[in-house]
Amino acid sequence: MNNNAEKKRKVGLWLIGVKGLISATVIIGAFAMRRGLTTTTGMVTASSVFTDLGLVDVNDFIFGGCDIRREPLLDCARRAMKEGITLDSFIFDKITSDLEKTEENICAGTVHNCGDIIENMADGLPAGNKKLSDELLTIRQNLKTFKERNKLDSVVVINLTSTEPPLTIKPCHHNLEEFAKCVKSNNADVGRASTLYAYGAILEGCSYVNFTPSNGALIPALIELAEQRGVPVMGNDGKTGETLVKSALAPMFLSRNLEILSWEGVNMLGNMDGMVLNDPKNCETKLKSKDKVLQKIMGYAPHSKVHIHYVPSLADQKTAWDLIHFRGFLGGKMSLQFTWQGYDSILAAPLVLDLARLADFAKQRGEAGLMPHLANFFKSPLGVEEYRHEAQYEMLLDYAANAGNKHYGGMINE
Repeated sequence: MNNNAEKKRKVGLWLIGVKGLISATVIIGAFAMRRGLTTTTGMVTASSVFTDLGLVDVNDFIFGGCDIRREPLLDCARRAMKEGITLDSFIFDKITSDLEKTEENICAGTVHNCGDIIENMADGLPAGNKKLSDELLTIRQNLKTFKERNKLDSVVVINLTSTEPPLTIKPCHHNLEEFAKCVKSNNADVGRASTLYAYGAILEGCSYVNFTPSNGALIPALIELAEQRGVPVMGNDGKTGETLVKSALAPMFLSRNLEILSWEGVNMLGNMDGMVLNDPKNCETKLKSKDKVLQKIMGYAPHSKVHIHYVPSLADQKTAWDLIHFRGFLGGKMSLQFTWQGYDSILAAPLVLDLARLADFAKQRGEAGLMPHLANFFKSPLGVEEYRHEAQYEMLLDYAANAGNKHYGGMINE
């Protein structure tokens, strides 16, 4: 971590869905690191490759965000501990005051066009339907207030909300002027909550990352706006579990010229994300994101299907079982099976901190638009056709080498 006092800056990390388990784990982890109560294990940017880049120190993040629920952040953090974080209660007591102070930087979000299951979860929003332009204005004002109140040098916005139903991309989504007119005329179908969040963040000059599968967040018109405004953006869908393994394992079959006949996956999870994905409309977005990886890597489309099941008793511990049926020499058919078990929030949280540091770094370097070097963090990386995990990681290493004027030879072993 960079501790050079001359380079210290106050950077705000605004989490959309701040009261979800991932956000709570991000904040708990950052505060625990700040007090020397835990290590940086799981953070990509904590490796020596990134030491000399001068990335913002996690200790210098000021947290804020929005949510559709009124549950106090302290209670959310306790729930995160109960469902997934194996944190000593003594350590948790040490950061209680930090969590309570963060509550001052939290406000209500929006559920615009998010689907019934998400709208039914909302309990912290004012009654009545607001115009799109008013929703957008509120989002922008909340970001301004957060920045001014905390005297921040910059703000990074990361979307960690539940998966929305897919947005049908229309001609107006490809044209910034037409999209702006649709918002101004209150065309309710032009976007979803994620679209408004991204629009507001970019207009306020905040680096923006979509960690969700929701395709409404970074439509082409908003990517164009980000390029015009000098704002780095990236998404979609954080790669933390089964798809991470798939993107690392599939190239093995490719390199040995083994034909994958079928790759079947069953995903089980019991947290709020699992409950939302239990709705077929919301689940459709997630499945589209997960299903494209294999074809992108192999260059052909084996029979492949991912099944997602809501299992409440699992809480935050997601389980994935995969069956790979493949053909080898003389037509011999063989198979490989694996089971992946991990805590969703613990896998995701350090990556969120990585993305925040790298997005802020890109903004300070004057970069704008998509950040393709961050492809290895996402299931569906925008603007990138490379889906092999090792090759994606090499893209990040090359970026770090160029940014730091240093050469790093191949993969880094920590």
